Amino acid sequence: MASASAPSRALPFLSPPSAAPRGPSGRLRCAAAAGQAGFFTRLGRLIKEKAKSDVDKLFSGFSKTRETLSVVDELLTYWNLADTDRVLDDLEEALLVSDFGPKISFRIVDALRDQIRDGKLKSGTEIKASLKRCILELLTTKGSKTELQLGFRKPAVIMIVGVNGGGKTTSLGKLAYRFKNEGAKVLMAAGDTFRAAARDQLEIWAERTGSEIVIDNDKKAQAPSVLSQAVKRGKREGFDIVLCDTSGRLHTNYGLMEELVSCKKVIAKALPGAPNEILLVLDGTTGLNMLQQAKEFNDVVGITGFILTKLDGTARGGCVVSVVDELGIPVKFVGVGEGVEDLQPFDAEAFVEAIFP
Repeated sequence: MASASAPSRALPFLSPPSAAPRGPSGRLRCAAAAGQAGFFTRLGRLIKEKAKSDVDKLFSGFSKTRETLSVVDELLTYWNLADTDRVLDDLEEALLVSDFGPKISFRIVDALRDQIRDGKLKSGTEIKASLKRCILELLTTKGSKTELQLGFRKPAVIMIVGVNGGGKTTSLGKLAYRFKNEGAKVLMAAGDTFRAAARDQLEIWAERTGSEIVIDNDKKAQAPSVLSQAVKRGKREGFDIVLCDTSGRLHTNYGLMEELVSCKKVIAKALPGAPNEILLVLDGTTGLNMLQQAKEFNDVVGITGFILTKLDGTARGGCVVSVVDELGIPVKFVGVGEGVEDLQPFDAEAFVEAIFP
């Protein structure tokens, strides 16, 4: 069954067929591959650049974390050298409350203490600037590839995984919305075969975004079968993006985690090199508790990026830094609201400015 079929339209980033050089078929294939690679590269960058112009969403989305960390300004406004230990202890506590985690909080505060002792920081303003630089460096050193890596040929396949209730299906729908807005032809795969409501929810998103969808018509197929069909159709019918939903599962359930391995294998069999991205959706309200989930999912299927959801409803935004530092895997999107445009591509500099204005 297919729903919400939308008429195809020209993709602004692809050269028209007439632009391909004439000659041996090999040259034509190379030119086509180069065109597709250029499209995916520009698509990822354009999505991120548009998000940068919408910093208000990110700023408002981290309001609770920013409120918790507002104590930093209070501590540093009247800072003097004699109060260094007390101020740094209070700063460390503020970072811990915001779920930066002990390891990062201690490391940041120790670095600030050393710089103050060496005479490199002589005012509260300088201390705050150094604090922001430390956090930005943590994010950019270990999680620098925040743009989607969509490969070099159609279709690019993105697999969405996570535990129950984290917001996988909603995140997938919002991703589809972003891709469609940039002219991409999107196919969804309803791989959550355990929960009937998930399929219904994805069908609504397909209609809402003008995407097409592959579902389990007889309601008996297994997830790997549905995803395989979707990827084959995506390849056959010239889709740009295939978004693969999967069933929510606890990271402690060995059998269900192994099913993810099967899903990944059938996708690769249908299209060598796929999936291009395996994005783990993590509920931001769980704070540091998400780290164990992330480790388990990464060990099983090899996560390429994180989507952190519900960050607008928590003061624990420091978990963004913790998960990147702990696993060296970039955050690619953050959920900062209920709206269809509130899944924002992650930008480290904008994030730091949002929590420490």
